[in-house]
Amino acid sequence: MKPLPRLTRAISTLLGWLLIVATSLAAADTKPIDRTTILPLLERAADWQLAHLEPVNTLKVMREETRNPRSWQQGAFYIGLTALAERSKAERFKEAILSHGRSQKWRLGERTYHADDQAIGQSYLWASAHGAGPEAIGPTRRRLDAIMAAPPTNDLDARGEAQCWDRWCWCDALFMAPPLWVELTRITKDPRYAEFAHKEWKATQDYLYDREEHLFYRDSRFFEKRDSKGRKLFWSRGNGWVFAGVARVLTVLPKNDPTRPVYEALFKEMAAKIQTLQKPDGYWPTSLLAPENAPPESSGTGFFVYGLAWGINAGLLDRATYEPSVLRGWQALEKAVDADGRLGWVQQVSDRPEQVAQSDTQFYGVGALLLAGSAVLDLYR
Repeated sequence: MKPLPRLTRAISTLLGWLLIVATSLAAADTKPIDRTTILPLLERAADWQLAHLEPVNTLKVMREETRNPRSWQQGAFYIGLTALAERSKAERFKEAILSHGRSQKWRLGERTYHADDQAIGQSYLWASAHGAGPEAIGPTRRRLDAIMAAPPTNDLDARGEAQCWDRWCWCDALFMAPPLWVELTRITKDPRYAEFAHKEWKATQDYLYDREEHLFYRDSRFFEKRDSKGRKLFWSRGNGWVFAGVARVLTVLPKNDPTRPVYEALFKEMAAKIQTLQKPDGYWPTSLLAPENAPPESSGTGFFVYGLAWGINAGLLDRATYEPSVLRGWQALEKAVDADGRLGWVQQVSDRPEQVAQSDTQFYGVGALLLAGSAVLDLYR
């Protein structure tokens, strides 16, 4: 029994040494960010995407909804563009948002209840405060009023024949819709919009959030799915949508709102988990619990970098703890942008982890990049 204390001390010393080595390697891989390069890169990426709105023949996966200027794909891009427009001195980005909204007469997508068709409204609310005026809000408010007048009552199970998509039954929806609802309360002072969002968010979180892994299933079809090694299937971009969605809700939620602690607790819990899943190359794997042989992927990474950098800026995350992840993630994203501004390594439209190539790009990937870069820019102002 005598040697055990010595063995314990030896193991403790070895573990301490390994921790020091690991920390040193991480620090060696994390180079300081040159703040002066961030905004030009964002402007270049935005200019490239604005030049490739129609025809969108640069995208590997071409769906009719991708062509739709009020789709969630383009909606996510314009959300990111609002972040850039607030930080760039170039008026062309603000004008692009205003022009786009006016061309659509400030209408949302055609499906009354579907969260994807509400995403574009977030750029309309921004436009209303930046030159478009109250008319930019009108159609969105009428749509949300109609939903509250006849709220959907279906359950959230995506596995049956009944369609659950009228409610927020898939995790992506938490980016698409709730920030719009909460922001409309801030603008109109009508509490009903935020109250609806809080109620529906809670239902979605209670249903899809894995309290052991601190990650969201994409929808109920994935509850029992496992990979070849028996690991749960948590999709990078799906969790990126949620993480960014929490940040965007908290951005517009009053500091004294009684629901705020619930969102903050979720944000911190997810952030702690997300940080542990980042790969050495700075990207997050498409299947978050399966890092081996995972290629670069820029859309999920963009949303995670945005959330982590925003959290530091907002005082919710400790800078010393999370800044290295932000640095590695941002430097990975920089590498994904070609000289002409084209963002690559964007996993195509899907609902689960899939293959991705350097040549793959999509509107929402650029939106994530613009959100991430804007938050990183704020971190070093």
